Amino acid sequence: MKIAVICANGKEGKLIVKEALERGLDVTAVVRGENQSAASKVIQKDLFALTAADLEGFDAVIDAFGAWTPETLPQHSTSLKHLCDLVSGSEIRLLVVGGAGSLYVNPEHTAQVMDGADFPEIFKPLATHMGKALEELRARTDVKWTYISPAGDFQADGPRTGKYLLGGEELLLNAKGESVISYADYAIAMVDEAVNGNHIRQRISVVAE
Repeated sequence: MKIAVICANGKEGKLIVKEALERGLDVTAVVRGENQSAASKVIQKDLFALTAADLEGFDAVIDAFGAWTPETLPQHSTSLKHLCDLVSGSEIRLLVVGGAGSLYVNPEHTAQVMDGADFPEIFKPLATHMGKALEELRARTDVKWTYISPAGDFQADGPRTGKYLLGGEELLLNAKGESVISYADYAIAMVDEAVNGNHIRQRISVVAE
């Protein structure tokens, strides 16, 4: 199975590359600068400079793009649209490293995590832009996409337990009443979905057991 990981130099991107390689998958890192991931196959190109030809032959493309500054936050939408356009109408599956702020907290799906009074104000712009990108992605019936939201507490340096619980559109809590997952366990869930392809045109979510 051939997988491309876009923004493979990022913290999550590196872990996804590592997880996929350890399973014996054929992995290509897509990076803007010098490759810092464990992949030996590399496409050195800015995301926005990628062409459809660059992604030909891959079974799955994993989008680990992230933007954090006020001026770059709109790129969550523009980068995802660009990638969707590149794989439009093909069999290539596009998997997106998503956010937790847009997860729902009620069965009616009228309230989201980012609407809560205790949601940190500093993260609201990021959550809003990522939520907007997800809504735009939902309209793409021409792309085999899957959007994976992490738990509310997404821990970059958390342990790799090898276990996770799979949820859907609503914020999922584990048996301890926690919404937490490490980057390493999230990478496991992402590669599982890349291999299995069980949630085409769906948003799913993951939390540590």
